Amino acid sequence: MRYSREQQEETRGRILHSVSRGFRGKGFGGVGIDALAKGAEVTSGAFYGHFRSKVDAFRAAVTTGLREFTDGVANLQAQHGDGWIEALADFYFTDRVTCDLADGCALQSLTGDVARGDAKTKTTFEKGYLELVAALASGLRGDRADAEARAILMTALFAGGVTIARAVRRPELRNRIAGIVRAAVVACAHEVK
Repeated sequence: MRYSREQQEETRGRILHSVSRGFRGKGFGGVGIDALAKGAEVTSGAFYGHFRSKVDAFRAAVTTGLREFTDGVANLQAQHGDGWIEALADFYFTDRVTCDLADGCALQSLTGDVARGDAKTKTTFEKGYLELVAALASGLRGDRADAEARAILMTALFAGGVTIARAVRRPELRNRIAGIVRAAVVACAHEVK
């Protein structure tokens, strides 16, 4: 039975959603093709019709996740004007700290697996990461090199801050860490050299 292009794209979208959630929630080594396919309500054979391998699916999840963050930055810049940094920091250090890990940010949840990945996976990450850095830097004052350096620092604070806040047991400590790192992101973003 042949499926229309629209049906194929809808199926690929479901698989990509399942792949993104699966890898963010359980890591590359913690989830297999069968579970990823089941999450998309397709067979493993259908999964392989869209991705040649688990690694290809992971790369797609990395690309999609970083694109979501980049698009989110652009949306916040458009919606909040000069207040976009505070809006992003507020969202990131509340929702991204407490949401289900599968719904978390790819920058925070996938970079460990990317670091253990092959050269092609790292190249995939690097491309999306540099687009994210450019989006952040485009909304910062200062010369290009300074804005880019602060954007890189912001990404490190986002990923590291959420990782550490998620790793502690006590909610009051989690919230304290998130608040301190949120303030550092805002200060970094506004510090023009």
